[in-house]
Amino acid sequence: MPSRSSTARPPLWAPVEIIALLDDRYGRAPQRASHDPLFELVLTLLSQHTSDHNSGQAMHRLVERFPHWDDVLAVPVSEVEDAIRPGGLAPTKSKRLQELLAEVRRRAPDWDLEHLRALPLDDAKTWLTSLPGVGPKTAACVLLFALERPALPVDTHVERVSKRLGLVPPKMPADKAHAALEAQLEPGDVYAFHVDLIQHGRRTCHARKPLCEGCVLEPRCPRVGVL
Repeated sequence: MPSRSSTARPPLWAPVEIIALLDDRYGRAPQRASHDPLFELVLTLLSQHTSDHNSGQAMHRLVERFPHWDDVLAVPVSEVEDAIRPGGLAPTKSKRLQELLAEVRRRAPDWDLEHLRALPLDDAKTWLTSLPGVGPKTAACVLLFALERPALPVDTHVERVSKRLGLVPPKMPADKAHAALEAQLEPGDVYAFHVDLIQHGRRTCHARKPLCEGCVLEPRCPRVGVL
């Protein structure tokens, strides 16, 4: 009869090991903060359910037509809808954008969100997620990409790969996975983990028909079957 040690599942990858292996496989661009949290907030809203290319086009058209955030609030929603149309879901996103900017202006009339840099991280997340239409992923994108704070955005790729690797339970909701995964990471590893798992999800660990053969993480992948 085989011993317990011979049948035990091999230990799962630690996040720091995952980062090292995926860095070696794909490479990783260094982090460059935008230093404009409000711009990042609007861009993240426009990026929902569309490609980076389309959201970039929508953002470019928005700031070209409305040079100041006050201008976005001064026009009918139909004009905002027309400006952001390349990003998809323009009727919904235009209304959300005006609601979001109205609340930001109420709280920060000068449109300056730099105070988020000095707040404790949890307080900064709470401030952002209390805005209309802002969830944990959007808040984390603003904090990580604009302010270089160690908040982890969990998009569809990060969620899928993390669950397949057993880092979080398969049925854990995405909004809870943010905190669960972030707690496993050193602050300096948050950006690397986010970017690396997105690359791995796009190139290898696909939602359908993942390319397990040759995957650098396959030797210790628990194959939890989360698609």
